[in-house]
Amino acid sequence: MKFIHTADWHLGKIVHGIHMTDNQKYMLQQFLNIVEKEKPDAIIIAGDLYDRSVPPTEAVDLLNDILFTINIDMKVPILAISGNHDSAERLSFGTSWYKHSQLHLHGKLEEEIEPVRIGGVNFYCAPFAEPGVVRQLHGDESIHSHQDAMKSIIGKIEKKMNVNEPNVFIGHAFVLGGQTSDSERVLSVGGSGCVSGDLFAPFAYTALGHLHSPDAISHPSIFYSGSLMKYSFSEVNQSKSVNIVDMKPDGTFTVQKCPLIPKQDMREIKGYFNEIMDPAFYEKQNREDYLTITLLDEGSILDPMQKLRQIYPHALQL
Repeated sequence: MKFIHTADWHLGKIVHGIHMTDNQKYMLQQFLNIVEKEKPDAIIIAGDLYDRSVPPTEAVDLLNDILFTINIDMKVPILAISGNHDSAERLSFGTSWYKHSQLHLHGKLEEEIEPVRIGGVNFYCAPFAEPGVVRQLHGDESIHSHQDAMKSIIGKIEKKMNVNEPNVFIGHAFVLGGQTSDSERVLSVGGSGCVSGDLFAPFAYTALGHLHSPDAISHPSIFYSGSLMKYSFSEVNQSKSVNIVDMKPDGTFTVQKCPLIPKQDMREIKGYFNEIMDPAFYEKQNREDYLTITLLDEGSILDPMQKLRQIYPHALQL
């Protein structure tokens, strides 16, 4: 069977005072085109559908439109979980009847995670939850870190797991050794927010959200899809994509990264002021991109940002 793994849409995101909704709509239209072309058996959205717990109206409308198009118009099952930016309670609204159309939207972690079976594959959806929530839910006072919590969650799944069938874990976590970016919210102070990759050994494929680089970790069975688009200048060198996974009945699979190309990219320009303001330079640039500009000049320049924005209207950082 074939499924598409995406995550970290962060709908409603504001970057340097700029609302990203129009750009997110553009990227999600590309995503719909990929779904239409690939005709997957399921879509995974591994958390952070919204950027904050109370998203703006336009973000809610956009998510509603996209999920309706995929699930109702295209008739593709969706498996989605809440991330650390989402409100688990708000995302849980309506889930009891959504699942009748194969929209499996898991907002709150449940004590027992029952698999969603699609195309011979068992999908286990584990929404993001703080260790204290898992400690109370599982009645285990020894749970104090995200490592403890994830170990307990997976331990409960393993007790009922059919090891003779492909099993896929959907989670939102920071796997130890993963590459971070500035737009990710820290899960906890110190290293207690990390989980070790060996916890996911029981699963054929682990579909994660939270880290924004699709190359955040190199592992044979643990994958991040990365974020929908670039959300900070620490991500300028990343190429955004979604994972298209073809899984065989024995649990072996292949992964293809399908690129997402932004309408307005997020880039860095570095050079001397006069060089950057020279038509010979800027006429070769996409001046509508979101830019961080680093000037190499040693002397002072009078109001450089105002002058730069006459040429580069979306220069956000100097």
